[in-house]
Order: sequence, then structure tokens, then C-alpha cells
Amino acid sequence: MGGDLRAVADAILNTVVSAADGVPGVVAIATDRRGDIYTGAAGKRALGGDADMTADSVFGLFSMTKAITGTACLQLVEEGRLDLDAPARRYAPEIGKLQVIDGFDSSGNPKLRPPKRDITTRMLLLHTAGFGYDFFNETYARLARQHGQPSVITSSYASIRTPLLFDPGDDWEYGSNLDWAGQVVEGIAGKRLGEVMTERILQPLGMDDTGFALTPAMASRVVTLHQRDDAGQLLPLPDFRFPQEPEVQMGGHGLYSTATDYSKFIRMWLNDGVAPGGCVLKAETVAMAEKNGLGEKKIKKLPGVIPSLSHDAEFFPGMPKSWGLSFMINDEAAPTGRPAGALAWAGLANLYYWIDRQNGLGGLWATQILPFVDPASIGGYLDFETAVYSAFPRQ
Repeated sequence: MGGDLRAVADAILNTVVSAADGVPGVVAIATDRRGDIYTGAAGKRALGGDADMTADSVFGLFSMTKAITGTACLQLVEEGRLDLDAPARRYAPEIGKLQVIDGFDSSGNPKLRPPKRDITTRMLLLHTAGFGYDFFNETYARLARQHGQPSVITSSYASIRTPLLFDPGDDWEYGSNLDWAGQVVEGIAGKRLGEVMTERILQPLGMDDTGFALTPAMASRVVTLHQRDDAGQLLPLPDFRFPQEPEVQMGGHGLYSTATDYSKFIRMWLNDGVAPGGCVLKAETVAMAEKNGLGEKKIKKLPGVIPSLSHDAEFFPGMPKSWGLSFMINDEAAPTGRPAGALAWAGLANLYYWIDRQNGLGGLWATQILPFVDPASIGGYLDFETAVYSAFPRQ
């Protein structure tokens, strides 16, 4: 079966990079509980460039960072140092100063009021605290356009000190919650988030090419970010980098990594928290984190209010989806073969991953293209995941 996967997956990658509306380069990996069962790379790291895309090419993870930040929070819960249901301001005092925005007044200024309850770290991991993103939420986009609200890409405190869109716990809205969760980790650990991650997650997993700052070795393998123009043509953005000495190490999006490194993280979740370098999480913590934490609420489509950054985004439209700590959960079996209850998420530059703990299968698809939900990228990813399940039928 593995040989069939090699041929089929290689063809998918090659089709995606050779199509007229395709992508410059892609890396895809599938893993079971023991190790990688498929590793493929096709195309170039930059449009028109000479450097081939390779399995150890370095990508900006964007929101694939979130699950690693969530893991750091869960470790602190295990140690009794973090209470998920205590006010998050106990650990990150600044979050207690934020107010709820109730629209704009006749002069266009935001109308603010105190929240009805405290934000908890559980709300941050579930995206129910009230935070959004300007590229998915018109209120935040207006604050950016008319009131100078900085983008999270600036990695500044000002970029996360935003008003809440609703009272904490009242709704689900995808946003900068995990940036604040990173501040919770720092407040408890007394260290910067990257240092905590390195000591407690990255080193035990052998993720040597992952971090907020690019080492010289990583920089030599970094993939160029691209952005489609209105005509669909890809334009390289060779100067784009996450800030290398940021004011805030952004737990929501700031890591660089490789596909081979991230597959180790996926594999740890497949193995009940165990890694070659030791136990990263306890099995009971993993079991807690993979459960729906939203009750009867469901996650919703993310509207692409800044078209240059994202199309409308929804995985498996029409299928109910929940959220855990901190992953999307598909509540029904997906057409790719992914069973109900599997974990998944993505990164803005068209990176995608899934973690199927039931069958011990996971994988990821890595490109560096804006806007999010690029048809060539997500189409190739879904084809790849389908090919994995065709080669290794689910239980």
C-alpha cells in the first residue's frame, strides 16, 4: 500500500506545481504512530528561483503555531501551575484591561464597555474569549483602517491589546487568542515563550529547525512567501519575514519550522503525548484536549474581509465542526476519509495538517501562498489526504 501512496502522492504534488494556476513549490508528509510513511517535495522554494523545494525547507507556520502554544499551556495544567478556568489576568495582567466593543458611535469611534466576566485560558484555547483577526472580522478591519489598530504581523503588544467582540465565553470567533495564551505561559514560566517551547516541547521532539527566530542554517532553506494578485498571478514577497526580535513572541502565528519537524509534533499527538525524547504530555491530557469544548456551539465560516490575505474559509462546508484545546474537530466523517473526532487546523499561507488519533494517521501540506484557501493549495491538500486514506484504509 505504501508504494501506491508514493506514486499517487508524487503525482498530486507534481500536478499542483506544474499547473498554470498552481504553486511554485510544496512539501507534503504523512505519518503513522511509528514514523513518516510518505515524504514528498516538488517545485521550487521561490517562483523563478533555482533552489528546489526539499523536505527540510523552512516555512513560516502562521497558525500552525497555535497547537504548539496550546501544548505548552497543557503542560502547565498538568503541573498544577495553570488553572484553565481561573481569570487569565492572574497570569497575564494586561488581558484584564481589555473592554468589549459594542459597535461605533455617530462619529465613527468605538463604543467600549467592561466585559461581563473574566477571560479564562480555556476560553483562549477554545477561541471563545472575544478576540478576532482583521482579515476575518469587519469590526477589527475597521479598527485597523480607521483607528490605526496594528496588524498581528507586527508582533507588538499593541496588536493584541484589542477590544473584545463579545463578552468572554458567549460565542466562538477565531482570532488572537493563542497570542494571549502565550502571554499566560510567559507569566507562569517567567521566560519567553520560545524558550519554554524549546526546553519543554521542541527539544524532546527533536524539532531542531523550529523557532521564532531563523538560525543561519534555517535562513538558508527558507521558502519565499508569495501572494496572488487580482488576476491570480503569483508575486514573490522575498523580503517578508516574521519580526526576528519581536516585542511579543506570537503564540498564534510566529514560528518557523519544517514539514519534517512538524510531523514529529503530529506524531506525539498520535502517540498519547509520548515522544522519543520523553513524555511531552500525559495520555489523559491528550484525551481531554481532543474533546469538543464548545458544548452546543459550532465553529463558523471565516469570511475573507481582506481578500489579499484570505478567501472565505471553511473546511468541509456544511459539516458541523467543533473545537478542542486547541484544534478544529470534524464532528462527522470527512469526504477525504478522515473519521469523526479527528483534529486539524491550518496556517494562513496555505499550510494544512490533520491528526487522526483513532487510526494513528496524520499529515501536513506546506506552501507559502496568500490568500488563504488558495484553490490550488487546498485542492492539492485534500487530494493528498484522500490518497493517504485510500492507501491506509481507516478502521
